[in-house]
Amino acid sequence: MKGFGRAVVRLRIPILILAVILLIPAAIGYLNTRTNYDILTYLPKEIETMQGQDILAEDFGTGAFSLIVVEGMKEKDIKAMAEKMEAVDHVTKVIWYGTLLDVSIPVELLPSKYTDMLKNGDATLMIAVYDSTMSSDETMKAIADLREVTDNQVYISGMSAIVVDTKDLSDREVPMYVVVAVALCLVVLMITMDSFLIPLFFLLSIGFAVIYNMGSNFIQGEISYMTKALAAILQLAVTMDYSIFLWHSYEEEKKEAQGDKKVAMANAINSTLSSVVGSSITTVAGFVALMFMSYTMGLDMGIVMAKGVVFGVICCVTILPSMILVFDKAIEKTVHRPIMPNFSKLSKWVVNHFYIGLILFAILIVPAYIGQSKNEVYYNLDSSLPKDLPCIVAGEKLEQSFDMASTHLVLMDSKLDSKTVNKFVEEVKQVQGVKAVVGLNSIIGPLLPKELIPKMLTKILDNGEYQLIFILSEYKVATDEVNAQCDTINEVLDKYDTKGMLIGEAPCTQDLIKITDHDFKVVNLVSIILVGVIVLLVFRSLTLPVLLVATIEFAIFINMGIPYYMGTVLPFVASIVIGTIQLGSTVDYAILMTNKYKGYRMSGLDKKEAVTSALNSSIASIIVSALSFFAATIGVGLYSNIDMIGALCTLLARGAIISMFVVIFFLPAVLRVFDPIIIRTTMGFRGIRKGKEERQGEAL
Repeated sequence: MKGFGRAVVRLRIPILILAVILLIPAAIGYLNTRTNYDILTYLPKEIETMQGQDILAEDFGTGAFSLIVVEGMKEKDIKAMAEKMEAVDHVTKVIWYGTLLDVSIPVELLPSKYTDMLKNGDATLMIAVYDSTMSSDETMKAIADLREVTDNQVYISGMSAIVVDTKDLSDREVPMYVVVAVALCLVVLMITMDSFLIPLFFLLSIGFAVIYNMGSNFIQGEISYMTKALAAILQLAVTMDYSIFLWHSYEEEKKEAQGDKKVAMANAINSTLSSVVGSSITTVAGFVALMFMSYTMGLDMGIVMAKGVVFGVICCVTILPSMILVFDKAIEKTVHRPIMPNFSKLSKWVVNHFYIGLILFAILIVPAYIGQSKNEVYYNLDSSLPKDLPCIVAGEKLEQSFDMASTHLVLMDSKLDSKTVNKFVEEVKQVQGVKAVVGLNSIIGPLLPKELIPKMLTKILDNGEYQLIFILSEYKVATDEVNAQCDTINEVLDKYDTKGMLIGEAPCTQDLIKITDHDFKVVNLVSIILVGVIVLLVFRSLTLPVLLVATIEFAIFINMGIPYYMGTVLPFVASIVIGTIQLGSTVDYAILMTNKYKGYRMSGLDKKEAVTSALNSSIASIIVSALSFFAATIGVGLYSNIDMIGALCTLLARGAIISMFVVIFFLPAVLRVFDPIIIRTTMGFRGIRKGKEERQGEAL
């Protein structure tokens, strides 16, 4: 370990040169990592809705379609526009009421129920079918081209359109997330550190780690847009502590080394490495817990963020010390007195009035627990987007003009007789909220021969093995009404075709609700167990893991309970990931104070003195750490127009501050009250118990 610090100091110039060179492959990897903007693709591949999507892609040569509303156009203009739209790459067919008017079909044979369904006043409904999947690059490009060839005269709705607009909005905003986070972090560090220049090197070092991490995502092939948007921000927030610790350690070592900066830095690197490895393990554990989700966005985010913490540690003990030594003179010229006040009076007051922390706990725990357990969440992606986006406007136009809010797809056996299919169709039409049912068999009806239907339409709706039926619903995705509707349709489907499948955005979202509800319980349990085991190994104690984890869980309950009392609806991802990230990232505050408490207690101080000294010596570090975390996330929370990202960052920012207050005002009370139990259940305290017993014997 000692040799590592000396090696870094000796090779500081080659390290910086290598660090810059490695940015090139990292940048190439980043640019060639695909971003996935469709949250439904992370559902388990074995569930029926996902298997149905695969059948659409493989057997029908499609996996996506868009509902398009056209207003105020004459039939000949709509026909011309449809032809232009069909000329767009990856658009296989544009279906509208005119599609059924083949020259060989007498108009009087065309059922009016279909022309009525596809036309309402001056509004016409069109269905664009693609030969690519819902969120593929080809489909997204096709939608962008459709908007271009139609001069944005049409309203394109559906999940694929939502994915396109999410991509455009996210790609515009993500660079600003980094700018805002860095700027606010810089303000906090300028105030709390003792040099105006050193914060720039902190951020530069973390910047190297972020680029390496994002570049290495190339190995995964793709990452979710949520991961891409949050990775840099979270990596900055959770690894800033390591840089601060190195700097403080270096400042202390310079005094011991009598001005020999190289020796001081070598010792600081060794000290930092042993400390941050222990600290980073709990953070990594929080992200590892996400990997246990059945909904694989957790695996995606967990891998990227755990990897980011590792890169952060490596850069902290190699690149940062190298920069500090190379630019030491410039840093010294910007040294100033820290603005942080002395907290000794506050520490004494908190410990002397420890019962206040216990009273606040007793008052807050019940409403906090109730609030966090009753939060309302949303699952549909469009709820997180600005209302003026084209896809949202199109969805509202579809609902206003045709009273439709979602579309389901049914895959049935192509060999079923017409009578059976018609019975299914008629029964589904009676399901509450179903506006229309469209399939090849229902279009043909009893009067129209199958041979008269255009071949392209036949190919789209029947591939010889499966027939495709569209169910148009007036209910929005992710509502209780549409979920009940899907359950009823599945029951009807099972009566006529046991191998039939109900797929589409609403059924997929219904699966998402069920799966993530299970994931919430699993992730919380796994994160508590992992962090608890790490604390147990760090302190070799049976009680401290319970006390420290319970302290941060109390902070999490408060944080997650606030939205319920404020009437805020959260994105479903927040309810799953916030707890484990807050636990893994902020339990370090509790570990820092407890470690100092243990040291002071073992040095002979009584419990009150030990707790007071531990709080006084750690409070500044806890505040700086929490403020840095807050600064890195709150700006993004306020700036982002994507609520799924903004809400997560706001919760993380608030969670850091709440954890800070809970550790400062509640943990000292816990340590003081449970001190007798702690010293009896923690290795290393045996001498304290023995010394106390001997003193009691002498007194007798």
